[in-house]
Amino acid sequence: MGEITGGEVLARMLQIEGVQNVFGIIDGTYFGFYSKLEPHGIELVTPRHETSAAHMAGAYARATGKLGVCMASNGPGVANILPGLVVEEAEGNRVLVITSSRRTGIMYPDRVGTYQCFNQSGVISQMAKWSEAVPSFDRIPEMMRRALRKCYDGRPGVVHLDIPENIMNGKFKDEPAFWQPHQYRSMTQPEPSDGQIDQAVELLLKAKFPIIHAGYGVIHAQASEQLEKVAKLLNTLVTTSWAGRGAIPESSPHAMPMVHIEANNNIRNESDLVLVLGSRLGETDWWGKAPYWNKDQQVIQVDLDPVVLGGNKPVELAIHGDILSFLTKLHKKLEMKKDQLNTESMKRYVERFGQERAKDRKKLDEKLSDTSAPMNSAIIPSTVQKVFPEDTPVVFDGGNTTIWANFYYQIEKPGSVFSTFKFGMLGAGTAQALGAAVANPGKPVVCMIGDGAMGFHPQEIETAVRNNLQVIYIVFCDKQWGMVKMNQHFALKPVKTLIKKSLSAEESIKSDLGEIAFDKLAESMGAYGARVSDPKDLQFALEQAYATGKCAVIHCDVNPVQHMWAPGLKYFKDLHAEPKGK
Repeated sequence: MGEITGGEVLARMLQIEGVQNVFGIIDGTYFGFYSKLEPHGIELVTPRHETSAAHMAGAYARATGKLGVCMASNGPGVANILPGLVVEEAEGNRVLVITSSRRTGIMYPDRVGTYQCFNQSGVISQMAKWSEAVPSFDRIPEMMRRALRKCYDGRPGVVHLDIPENIMNGKFKDEPAFWQPHQYRSMTQPEPSDGQIDQAVELLLKAKFPIIHAGYGVIHAQASEQLEKVAKLLNTLVTTSWAGRGAIPESSPHAMPMVHIEANNNIRNESDLVLVLGSRLGETDWWGKAPYWNKDQQVIQVDLDPVVLGGNKPVELAIHGDILSFLTKLHKKLEMKKDQLNTESMKRYVERFGQERAKDRKKLDEKLSDTSAPMNSAIIPSTVQKVFPEDTPVVFDGGNTTIWANFYYQIEKPGSVFSTFKFGMLGAGTAQALGAAVANPGKPVVCMIGDGAMGFHPQEIETAVRNNLQVIYIVFCDKQWGMVKMNQHFALKPVKTLIKKSLSAEESIKSDLGEIAFDKLAESMGAYGARVSDPKDLQFALEQAYATGKCAVIHCDVNPVQHMWAPGLKYFKDLHAEPKGK
């Protein structure tokens, strides 16, 4: 029997789990791991920064429903990946991070003065679902199995395994037994009982106006098709959380996209029962409270995480279980009782709120007639929608840019939109686009991002070029921290801001930025670059970028004052004030 490194044990276990990609930067401290990935059929995709590796893994997990795996080397590498792990845990993406640490005997605990040493497992344990350090070679399989169980246990998030470099790279004669996944973790998620399904059906049949509120859990469960079937059968409306956007195609008459804020509020207030699927009803859902939600409505809540159930809004029926399984069973039971469904009455609700949605859309689209230069930000996402295929993965990143992109881009393919919905992390989009591209080989990926956010990780353009990933970065350039500037101006001179729409540079505090010519920066890294200021030139520029088949960057000069006044800002401000209702 030959010798085996601790790193090869990890690689083999990932191969058995069906992992096809690992994201991270190479380093000698885990050579025994990454050098064994390719021999085991796993592709290593290397970004330019460890934080990007975490975001790539998270986007990959969201796009595929699989496990996203990233890695970082001890000390500086782990320090660099920390911001990405914070975000991916907050977003609820299924990410396993493998790190190296200094050799046994000089850390855990630190032998005073150890080079590149800090309590990596201790720090990450404060932000992840689970984090442990492996003390010896013989415990790698056991602890890796535990890590993989944690990855699939409850709400997805970050799981961390830390292995000393002498164990990772050392060669050992005692090759361990390699178990199959079904031998150490459940291959199915908890299912709702027949009694719970019956109770849910009874509540839905009794309700006058039942609605569905879909969260990120629907996308993780890959349950969008079943969600749409249930919505059609009930002939009801589906609202979504921010992260749940795309849980149902937004062209569906049963969908009420999150951008129609007043319509969403009206629906939730009029509804006497809401079926909450995979949503925590958190701050961006107004905590489920009045005056944005009916305080007297009944709630059926289904979630993989039992801690969420009844966490922010009292429920009539709490179901700990898999959403796909729940919807499949619910649809079957409702089919058996469809003669009892009040579909005609529901039809009036769907039509009335559909008219409200259309009226709001018409008002929003008035901005699309603006032909001035530099361009109105609304023009960009609307034009992107015309040029790229319907199922193109899209990334929204960066303050006001995220708002403009959300309001003027319709999501049709479930799970095709990426952002940091729960954390609002600037700059994550550059790497999310890379992860989405790896998950969707042969497809273009569009990332709409502000110039401030693009300044965080522009070096990842080279990652796209080197890995032949067709990511098209569309940079909204207003040369300012627009969302911050808006808040600042209202804090400094609210009346003048309302009248003038913007204060002068002298009246602002460090909110203006210098220019980066992102098209030229792209060209310096081997990508296609173009610059557009006049809206009439935008479609051609996008078509040219698409036609190249490679990474491209379109520098879009947008009107800085208009860009600050993004749609829905009033609601965004109100969002952070505690609702007055119960």
